[in-house]
Amino acid sequence: MPNIRLSDEEMRYITLFESISGATAKDCIIDNNTNRVIFIIKKGEMGMAIGKNGVNIKRATKLIGRPVEVVESGDTPEELIRNALFPAKIHAVKITRDAFGRLVAHVAVDPKDKGLAIGREGMRIQRARLLAKRYFDIDVVVVK
Repeated sequence: MPNIRLSDEEMRYITLFESISGATAKDCIIDNNTNRVIFIIKKGEMGMAIGKNGVNIKRATKLIGRPVEVVESGDTPEELIRNALFPAKIHAVKITRDAFGRLVAHVAVDPKDKGLAIGREGMRIQRARLLAKRYFDIDVVVVK
């Protein structure tokens, strides 16, 4: 895990989210470009983080004042990208270097789930790119 410094606001959001849900938030990203807050949740605690019928997400969204999203943590870039694109069916994630030396994640997705992987207005793929860059210095995420 890279050395990530959290702002005071992000730390406050983590404390708030953990007190609402009981789940462990390992990271918090305030995404001002899309006006959302993304929490990275400890493996195995997604159910607790979401709550019955999404009650914890709804409560956190109301208290924070912007949409809240949760993504289960991943130890490898492949695992984290899969989790960020959930619930799309991912066949494979392959990491390569392009001609410019940048790391590129090629995501093979079930054709019927391609729209789901990209998300409304590209929000889900943008979230995967944000997390891949933050944790594994992957510059490009391509859905095929």
